[in-house]
Amino acid sequence: MDFGLSSKSALVMGASKGLGFAVARELAAEGVKVAICARDEARLMAAADTLGATALVGDLKQPGEGRRLVEQAAAALGSVDILVVNTGGPPTMPFESIASDDWRSAFEGLFMSATDAIGAAIPMMRDRNWGRILLVTSIAAKEPINNFTISNALRAGLHGLTKTLSREFAAAGITVNALMPGYTMTERLAEAKLDLEKVTGMIPMRRIGRPDEFAALATFLASDRAGYITGQAVACDGGALWSI
Repeated sequence: MDFGLSSKSALVMGASKGLGFAVARELAAEGVKVAICARDEARLMAAADTLGATALVGDLKQPGEGRRLVEQAAAALGSVDILVVNTGGPPTMPFESIASDDWRSAFEGLFMSATDAIGAAIPMMRDRNWGRILLVTSIAAKEPINNFTISNALRAGLHGLTKTLSREFAAAGITVNALMPGYTMTERLAEAKLDLEKVTGMIPMRRIGRPDEFAALATFLASDRAGYITGQAVACDGGALWSI
């Protein structure tokens, strides 16, 4: 299937591994010119070599980093037509264990990096009357998960941002959607130290998701064929969410 993406350019954030890497790989396979960013330079360079992508080192917890990375990607690729906002998850802990600095650091990395990056990308997308913004959140944004307190709170806010921006920029040919990964076999899932047998039992499909399945959804939403889909929070979770 031709997704009409061969003339497009994309920045995929947090793409040296996990879901970000899978999305970048799928977009590159569709002929998209891809730039990826991450903090770990060695891992980033290895991922970029594998993908044939432009590598941009950056720490999204640093103020203004989202904007800088979009500007660098545009300089390297000629534009940023597709922006995939993807950041590492904050530490998992109950509320009483969270310090004020933990909240501030997570807010900068999860929320402000997104608004900075989107703010830099919107003008160039509007100039072309075409753009795709995808925010990778989590099923925790819709149904909170125990001990994922920071993620539960901040990612839900990103869904409010998604809906607001989708209405504001729809007439400019820009779609804005959130993607909610469920339990997917990534390094992040391993770090969470969950009982995978128990987790699998809670998923109607009775298995953990694969990164390439999530990447296929992201690539579709980035395509011309998804041009009438905006303001949505779409789950890729094997049916784990109970809510309508």
